[in-house]
Amino acid sequence: MRLRCDFKGEKIPLSHNLMFVSLIKEALKKSDSDYYEKTYFYNGKQNKKSKNFCFSVKMKGFEVEGDIANLKDGVSLFISSPDNEFMIYLYNGLLKIKEFKYKDFNIIRERISLMKEKKVDSKEVIFKTVSPICVKNNQNYFLKIDDEGYEKELNYIAEKVLENFRGRGLSEKLIFQNVKMKNVVVRQEIKKFEEKSGKNYLCINSYEGIFKLCGNSEDLRDLYALGLGFKRSQGFGMLDVVY
Repeated sequence: MRLRCDFKGEKIPLSHNLMFVSLIKEALKKSDSDYYEKTYFYNGKQNKKSKNFCFSVKMKGFEVEGDIANLKDGVSLFISSPDNEFMIYLYNGLLKIKEFKYKDFNIIRERISLMKEKKVDSKEVIFKTVSPICVKNNQNYFLKIDDEGYEKELNYIAEKVLENFRGRGLSEKLIFQNVKMKNVVVRQEIKKFEEKSGKNYLCINSYEGIFKLCGNSEDLRDLYALGLGFKRSQGFGMLDVVY
């Protein structure tokens, strides 16, 4: 299932992913606080288990002023998940939020609409990114697309994401082929990072564009819905089908 939620407003942070993470959390809280707690916390601590959704934020024209994006024609939030329970809670919660405030920023919801999903029934699919894909190794180093371990770590995170969603991981190894990908560095605000480094953001090496993914057709269908790579619930890894 895919949702699109359109907002109007004057400005949002240029590094806006965490603003929309906060919006998603607030929608879940308003819909069902117990579900929100179960999703994000475990035994009183943050639940690090991968979430069953990904999202992307698109601005319809903007001007940059320092760390702020001045909006010309609103902003849209796109969310994808194969988890119907999550999407129902999210949808109901978004309906309860007409106006959302985040720090010094304010956006007003205009409309919510369902989006049509594309069929994935092949062992080879050409995807394009809707939000950038990031892949890291066990030293938390974000890999370049031509690094030796890129495909290995991509398989690792895909295995974990599928296992957490459906109880079993990959049926076949994924084969990743770069078609037309380009490097993008995404600056993400992170409070905990500030405590260690004195900075309030992390620069994330990621990629956007077109690529080919080969594997089991059911795996590819679920990954299309769940997203690919790390940080999917923080605005990375959302995909669309080219063919």
